[in-house]
Amino acid sequence: MKRARMIIVIALLAIIVATIALLAYVRFELPNVGHPENLKVVMNSQNIERGKYLANSVCVCVDCHSKRDWSLFAGPLLVNTVGQGGEEFSQKFGFPGKYYAKNITPYGLHDWTDGEVLRAISCGVSKKGNPLFPVMPYLDYGILDKNDLCDIIAFVRTLSSVENNIPESVSDFPMNFIIHTIPQKAKYSNIPDKTNRVAYGGYLFTAASCADCHTPQKKGQPIQGMDLAGGFQFPLVTGGIVNSANITPDIETGIGAWPEEAFLIRFQAYTDPKYKPASISPGAFNTYMPWTMFSTMQADDLKAIFAYLKTVKPVKNKVIKFIPE
Repeated sequence: MKRARMIIVIALLAIIVATIALLAYVRFELPNVGHPENLKVVMNSQNIERGKYLANSVCVCVDCHSKRDWSLFAGPLLVNTVGQGGEEFSQKFGFPGKYYAKNITPYGLHDWTDGEVLRAISCGVSKKGNPLFPVMPYLDYGILDKNDLCDIIAFVRTLSSVENNIPESVSDFPMNFIIHTIPQKAKYSNIPDKTNRVAYGGYLFTAASCADCHTPQKKGQPIQGMDLAGGFQFPLVTGGIVNSANITPDIETGIGAWPEEAFLIRFQAYTDPKYKPASISPGAFNTYMPWTMFSTMQADDLKAIFAYLKTVKPVKNKVIKFIPE
């Protein structure tokens, strides 16, 4: 009997030691994506213009790294805040911690090398080697064309410097360990030929991280079989919950009955000179969809995304757009 107890105690101690060793490895040895590249992006007008387009209209980096005016529909950007960071993604929005968008103006990135910025946006590792939570969609950016990412960096370097000191992000347990396992080495691709509209649309779809918001999740994981079916819940800062739309080609509940022109009109309405965002009262319907940014995407690029969406699996999922408090 004593021998059996001793074996159990030794086994439990071995499990405890192994668990501690594993946690220590995860905490102090990961993420392991390699050192930042010795990189200097090319700061010419063509690259900066491409980066500006991506950062403002496709990847919409300025969405999270600026302030938005939630008293107006779709929260248009407050122009003098572009790149200053500080937006909080916390437990009240369903995140496992408090994560803050970084200041990406020269004030915030003055001591970052281009290689360190590239590693952050493509691999999810900060200048100091700390893991980033994937609310910054580096898992998507890490499979884009490296030249596109370098162009974004070139554009970001041209932003007006805004003095704004950002708190450090903090993960709750057990995410404070899990987060170390998420970053991964980039697997860059090449921009598909624009004549291949579906492939090119899929590339832009990834760059815009559409799946992140339009696929419902459970406990932080996409629900299997519900890709792009909508229903991802977003608590609004003005009150109530807005649900993302079903963008699969389901005829009844998605965009399957939409012609291409309707898709274009839905986006481009926000670039109409006559358009003025409506004032939003507390508790009224609003949306996180950055319409005023995505609406500036080139028409051919929007058409390519639409062509790609027509090829994904239709999922029948009727979404209730807004749930008031």
